[in-house]
Amino acid sequence: METVEMNSVSLKRPHSEDDVANADEIKRQKISEKSQTGNNSGQSVETVKEQPDKSLLEDTKNEIIPNEEGEEQEDEELEDSDEDGDPESFADMMKHGLTESDVGITKFVSSHKGFSGILKERYSDFVVHEIGKDGRVSHLDDFSVPVDDEVNSEDPSEETFTVLSDEDKQRLEELQLLKNKETSVAIEVIEDSKEKRTVIHQAVKSLFPGLETKTEDRDGKKYIIAYHAAGKKALANPRKHSWPKSRGSYCHFVLYKENKDTMDAINVLSKFLRVKPNIFSYMGTKDKRAITVQEIAVLRITAQRLAHLNKCLMNFKLGNFSYKNHPLKLGELQGNHFTVVLRNITGSDDQIEQAMNSLREIGFINYYGMQRFGTTAVPTYQIGRAILQNNWNEVMDLILKPRPGAEKGYLVKCREEWAKTKDPAAALKKLPVKRCVEGQLLRGLLKYGMKNIISAFGIIPRNNRLMYIHSYQSYVWNNMVSKRIEEYGLKAVPGDLTLKGATAVHIKEEDVHNYTIHDVVMPLPGFDVIYPKHKIGEAYKEMLVADNLDINNMRHKIRDYSLSGAYRKIIIRPQNVNWEVVAYDDPKIPLFTTDLDKLEGKPLPVLPTDGKFRALKMEFSLPPSTYATMAIREVLKMDTSIKNQTQLNTTWLR
Repeated sequence: METVEMNSVSLKRPHSEDDVANADEIKRQKISEKSQTGNNSGQSVETVKEQPDKSLLEDTKNEIIPNEEGEEQEDEELEDSDEDGDPESFADMMKHGLTESDVGITKFVSSHKGFSGILKERYSDFVVHEIGKDGRVSHLDDFSVPVDDEVNSEDPSEETFTVLSDEDKQRLEELQLLKNKETSVAIEVIEDSKEKRTVIHQAVKSLFPGLETKTEDRDGKKYIIAYHAAGKKALANPRKHSWPKSRGSYCHFVLYKENKDTMDAINVLSKFLRVKPNIFSYMGTKDKRAITVQEIAVLRITAQRLAHLNKCLMNFKLGNFSYKNHPLKLGELQGNHFTVVLRNITGSDDQIEQAMNSLREIGFINYYGMQRFGTTAVPTYQIGRAILQNNWNEVMDLILKPRPGAEKGYLVKCREEWAKTKDPAAALKKLPVKRCVEGQLLRGLLKYGMKNIISAFGIIPRNNRLMYIHSYQSYVWNNMVSKRIEEYGLKAVPGDLTLKGATAVHIKEEDVHNYTIHDVVMPLPGFDVIYPKHKIGEAYKEMLVADNLDINNMRHKIRDYSLSGAYRKIIIRPQNVNWEVVAYDDPKIPLFTTDLDKLEGKPLPVLPTDGKFRALKMEFSLPPSTYATMAIREVLKMDTSIKNQTQLNTTWLR
């Protein structure tokens, strides 16, 4: 098998940043991938980054709370850089971004000639189904609500969700969130009856946790009075007495979502349910620009309340409800199954056959994808390197200094103010949203002073801080793997590393015939890993020396930034690989049916036998340490960077 140097082939639409897995990236295990029968989306939910064995109800606090002082995140995520305006000027700005070769992505393993295609022309062209730890693929195929063995008289009826007027709900929400000076809200009971009053009592208590109710007579009329049971502490605390003992404390459900990332989705659900986001748990984050199907668990919210959201929410569907006694934990998935459509492909049938057979039989290089390194002119790995060098002035400068490229206007103004005054208070005034990394660092500098950058930087959530040094590890790994494949090709050689259980060992010359390239792992640099015993071992040392780092001393004086390292397979062979080429005329027509289409009884799309365009429909499963974009890159032989794609074609922005 030969390796092929990268030649840039047009992909006409840039990928969104795939499933970011910011939270998942944090706590690493020694083995970056345990099996090849799962997957993660062009996402970065990795086994390398799995969290230890503790409830996500604790772990997610780092996602919901953006700093160590306990300030709560806003509901809305920061939006991506503005995409209005002249597309050509956006492409010009993206000239300052990264290409694949900037982060060590330079090799291919297959010998076929590349071809072009459009990925994610519609977000519905990229579908991700989570694979649980038991190997079961998550599907939304049932909207029914489970019936308890023990009847719970306080479970809300259907009427619960309609008995309150919009005005009542607005007043109750303001009371619940302590947004006004009222201590209670009175709701007149029209058409008074005991049954009607009971429904209103249930509606207030179930829809507005923390509020209690009582009935009062006023001027001959009946009123339901809602009031706070225990002040702020009662907000969003599930009422223990209303939950049957025989029912599991967690309602597990399948979340089907379109064009929303996982944390956005959970923020929306929590807003509609009027609960804190940290009562939700999940196994991995999923891409935004995609249709994704995954399992979620929530503490003491009934399936009936969740099912009601199907009538309220756009681009979400909830189903497959069940009650269990445990939450979900980050990283305890086997991976994800992908269904991907590449539209308007130019490859011949032979090219496509060669490309897909190679993907199934050989696989692809397990590079960290472009989303690992950021999209602006200051790559995240540079900040990570400065942290490891203990160069805190450089860390501050890289995060705050003006940078060319596409950014929101308020960030540009903030950076300009910082460059001009070095005054954190003045720069902060330019930021309407303070929870971005720049805002958090500026608040830290305001609190701790310019001479204590380490403490100021510590205000940034731990997940985000560690993301920088993990990005540097990924940068080193990508470069070293490219060197390894250039030097030794696609075969195991003496001195390579392989895993025996959880332990890495060197392959000896007399045993080399027992191994293939699929057995070989490479280390992410750290104090608790070993390195190959051939030229690449020396190359690691040389690369770190060039970065003023000592490969034999990867412990940092701040424990959080000490890198233990990990191992990662260099070639991934996807499982369950299938494909077909279809013809179509209308670029807006869906080319396959989703779970929701099937539930709603929508027929399969009728496609012409001789359409104007051709599309490649491909399916594959990947384990949790991998990026789907890197598998697609191997098929198309393209540069997946936004910089390259926007320069090739910017019509997607119009």
